[in-house]
Amino acid sequence: MTNATVNYEFHEANTRGLANHGWLVSRHSFSFANYYNPERVSFGALRVLNDDIVHPGKGFGTHPHENMEIISIPLSGSLAHKDSTGTEQEIKTGEVQVMSAGSGIFHSEYNYSKTEEVNFLQLWIMPDKMNIAPRYEQRDFSKNLESNELVTMVSPEDKEALWINQKAEISMGYLKVGQTHKHSIKYEGNGIYAFLIDGKVKINDVQLQRRDAVGFQSSDELSIEILEDAHLLLIEIPINF
Repeated sequence: MTNATVNYEFHEANTRGLANHGWLVSRHSFSFANYYNPERVSFGALRVLNDDIVHPGKGFGTHPHENMEIISIPLSGSLAHKDSTGTEQEIKTGEVQVMSAGSGIFHSEYNYSKTEEVNFLQLWIMPDKMNIAPRYEQRDFSKNLESNELVTMVSPEDKEALWINQKAEISMGYLKVGQTHKHSIKYEGNGIYAFLIDGKVKINDVQLQRRDAVGFQSSDELSIEILEDAHLLLIEIPINF
């Protein structure tokens, strides 16, 4: 649903695309693979937001990417990552991975556990500069996320965050009921896509429940009211890309 007056897009959780491959259950916020919705191809430079559950010991075999910023955020469990830069890592809950595919990279991603499912978010963001050297970085934000604040995890400028090849920022927080948070847009011409992982919030008078999302294309500041303890992801992204 798009409201032209206030310039937002509201995406209910149950309207996302669904792919069930047995070993993988994936819900797509935007058109992806066999799911195509002409009204949900992207939100500016945010091309993919997949909510994936992978069975124990299963995963994505080696495959290529190029000219895409790929961010993985485990919500429960951990991922085993391997790529053609020589990187081989476990990505645990509380950690975030950024992989700049650049001029070309091969990688695989598997559930690290042989007994427990992993649930993770994967975002694809279209890059600012094309054909850069492929790169990989991950960081543990678990201590930062205990602050009851929104934590900047991905940024082109913030030295405490993972670098991204785009004027985009990704913030996340575990936020307590009863509080109100203000969040300002950092880069001119950007919008913001808010994805509620869990809980209940109101953002600029739009109420969200678990896995709902709302995108604002031209709002300088968000007012976020926490109606129930919440786990919230904010993605600031160039719109006219």
